Amino acid sequence: MTAPSPVDAAFTKRLPKLELHAHLSGSISRQCLHEIWEQQREAHNSEDEPALALEDPLLAIPVGKVDYDIDTTVSSVKHSTLSVLDDFHRDGVVYLELRTTPRAMDGLSKEEYVSTVLSCMDEHRRQQQQQQQRLEQQSQAEQQTQEIMASYLILSIDRRNSVEQAMEVVDLAIRFQTLGVVGIDLCGDPTKGDVSIYRETFLKAKTHGLKITLHFAEVPASSTEEELRTLLSYDPDRIGHVIHVSQAIKDEIVKRKLGLELCLSCNVHAKMITGGGGGFADHHFGWWWRRRRDKGCPIALSTDDVGIFCSPLSNEFLLAAEHFDLSRRDLLSLCSGAVESIFAGEDEKSRLRGVVAAFEV
Repeated sequence: MTAPSPVDAAFTKRLPKLELHAHLSGSISRQCLHEIWEQQREAHNSEDEPALALEDPLLAIPVGKVDYDIDTTVSSVKHSTLSVLDDFHRDGVVYLELRTTPRAMDGLSKEEYVSTVLSCMDEHRRQQQQQQQRLEQQSQAEQQTQEIMASYLILSIDRRNSVEQAMEVVDLAIRFQTLGVVGIDLCGDPTKGDVSIYRETFLKAKTHGLKITLHFAEVPASSTEEELRTLLSYDPDRIGHVIHVSQAIKDEIVKRKLGLELCLSCNVHAKMITGGGGGFADHHFGWWWRRRRDKGCPIALSTDDVGIFCSPLSNEFLLAAEHFDLSRRDLLSLCSGAVESIFAGEDEKSRLRGVVAAFEV
């Protein structure tokens, strides 16, 4: 009997992966910031504009940091969004849900910001289709064509937002629902804000058919029984991080079969894991994975902020295999399970089930 092939980086990159927890701003690479810096430096090289004082991001930003005060413009939003989409697609992602907090900036309202990001997703989709058509015309073998990546948008409410600000986010999501917005997120500094004020906000989102994902139990301060019960009362479809949870809360999560967005590198490098030595082997993924085998919750391995932690989704799968002894088939089953918790509709789920079923391990 032939021994199963080992998991390696080539396999995890080829794997048909789904990314369900990725912040747009945190997914921008240092290289992309460098390109924007070059564009802005060129724009400032005129008699009418002062010289750009900022240093090249490749020099100014250490790996693992994104503190960099570059001007945000319509052009930079477009460039960075398309770059992020390209990065995920090149890494073998076949389905992507990006999340972002609507923000106003010079020359761009919150509504225009959301519209700009969605237009980039539409442009990226068209580029993929055109590339696929070119390959087919050149009689390229089917296995040489890369699977098209579908991308959707989740709008985020910051925990520090007022009820009025949070409602504005939901209203924007409703307005752009037919153009690719599929859900609402609650994020931000987990030590700030009162999450109990958003009951009507999430009720409105649910009433209009929007899905809900919540940053959940990230740090001890946001993991009291009262707060977690309040968040669960908003009837989320998925929850993210899920670190500091009691057994009673775990039981409730399992009972509801909530989708879990688990971020290995983020949690380890940000020192969010408190058990054991705080390393990858101590990550709570192991507990949820073992429970999943016994009809637990669907798990979506995710990057959170790949621009900060520099670990693409293919590497997250590699880390899971290395530290939790997962086989190729185990990793493919993670992809299969994640399909059932995506926020897009049944047509997209059907496509993804076909993609996963056709994949050869």
